[in-house]
Amino acid sequence: QVQLVESGGGSVQAGGSLKLACLVSGYTYRPYCMGWFRQVSGKEREGVAAICDFGGSTYYAISVLGRFTISQDEAKKTLYLQMNSLKPEDTAVYYCAGSGLYFGGTWSSHNLYTYWGQGTQVTVSS
Repeated sequence: QVQLVESGGGSVQAGGSLKLACLVSGYTYRPYCMGWFRQVSGKEREGVAAICDFGGSTYYAISVLGRFTISQDEAKKTLYLQMNSLKPEDTAVYYCAGSGLYFGGTWSSHNLYTYWGQGTQVTVSS
């Protein structure tokens, strides 16, 4: 059974940094995409960043490009999201997501991901 467990959320002031981690277990194959999404209450879940094509491609939302970096450590089975220059509008619950072996769509389409973590809160104050 696949499990994704996020950690690293918290509260920071604008301009600060946080690093999220997602411990991945249970996969019997290598997922095509692993990604980070975020959601604000009452709004649709938004794609933040993803590593796809078995690590060959990375994607970012325009709003975080140049500030956030997605990476993975296969030996530790952990996906990371380094978040720098945080802004109040980055405040959200952040989710780790994993796809199946195949992926037919846009990296930011949340309905194409099969497995989800429980989420971790990130709060950025001005």
